[in-house]
Amino acid sequence: MIGRWTAGAAVVAALVMPAAAPAHEGHAHKVLGTIAAVTDTQLDVKATDGKTVAVAIDAKTVYRQGKVKADAKILKLGERVVVEAEQAAGAKMMTAKTVTTAAPTPVAARK
Repeated sequence: MIGRWTAGAAVVAALVMPAAAPAHEGHAHKVLGTIAAVTDTQLDVKATDGKTVAVAIDAKTVYRQGKVKADAKILKLGERVVVEAEQAAGAKMMTAKTVTTAAPTPVAARK
């Protein structure tokens, strides 16, 4: 009897739990971490799990500093970021839709 319950639980768990898979097209992915490298076309983010994720950036990428729209000049090595990206069918890497850094610290709070 216990064997059947164990086997049944394993089958249910296999059906309910999603399989681990690399980024795939069709929906947005979030990458949280710090900027490890940045060029005109690519952003490397050291994710919270310690792995580095390369994300393409292009003219359509939107940059935000907190909730305020910014430009690519806000990207600095070591800066914490949240990247929302999508992977197009056949693409080798994800392309950033938005890159968000922390809001600037007010001058009064820096003291």
